[in-house]
Amino acid sequence: MSVKLQTIAELEDKCVDIRSNLLNFIYRIGMGHLGGELSIVEMTVALYYKYLNYDVMDPHKEGRDRFILSKGHCSETLYTIFSDQGAYTQDYMVEHFESLDTYKFGMHSNRKKCPQIEVSAGSLGHGLPIAVGYALGARYRKENYRVIVMIGDGEFDEGTNWEALMSGGHYKLNNLVCILDKNQLQMTGNTRQIMNIDPVADKVRAFGWNVIEIEDGNDMAQVCAALDQLPPLDYAKEAKPTFIISNTIKGKGVSFMEGNHKWHGGGIGEEDLKIALADVAKMRKA
Repeated sequence: MSVKLQTIAELEDKCVDIRSNLLNFIYRIGMGHLGGELSIVEMTVALYYKYLNYDVMDPHKEGRDRFILSKGHCSETLYTIFSDQGAYTQDYMVEHFESLDTYKFGMHSNRKKCPQIEVSAGSLGHGLPIAVGYALGARYRKENYRVIVMIGDGEFDEGTNWEALMSGGHYKLNNLVCILDKNQLQMTGNTRQIMNIDPVADKVRAFGWNVIEIEDGNDMAQVCAALDQLPPLDYAKEAKPTFIISNTIKGKGVSFMEGNHKWHGGGIGEEDLKIALADVAKMRKA
């Protein structure tokens, strides 16, 4: 059974572990998307260690909550969590990372290779439409599980997201949650300058969603306070779906990565790794 953590301090401490292990993992495989992978640590740790009805050791269990990481280029964060919860060793993941004959883990997630991945992702803009289908499916099958999808603010440029927002609001999918990782940056620069999505809260409300905004999505207390507001599960109830705006920092925890779009993708060298690990170690409060 996957470990569950209850206190803010426990979850904060786990975030330090995940960041450190993630950095070492990216160093060893030579590729990744560390900027966005570091920005989602608090939210994904809160979900997998406290809020999701999910067991990484039994990933297809009936009645489980479904989590979809639509910004699939940040899958290494999930792999690191799966490893920490006992599903794989880091050595195993390195050995089977985009290997020709024994491939199980990739820079973009593949549900056919890694059973803990609910939906394959890579082409942006598909996760939220799929989540709408999952949530509708739960209603039609009379199954009580929650569907949570995480998208990026750069990904929100994709028109399919807006069609899915319209559908989710129209069908009043009470069991659907969309989390926007709003780290303000995408591959080539500032999201506001490339394609401004603001005022995103007003736009999403206009589609019939309830909006919760987290001022600092890298603050575990604020993340948990937002997730505590999710409505009780009731597949039959027609009510507004939930949209969480999580304002985060790209590259959070590493001084030379924070707010720097040049760390959107790529590997990390040995000297940078030492600095990054030292920065992350300073985040530990006890």
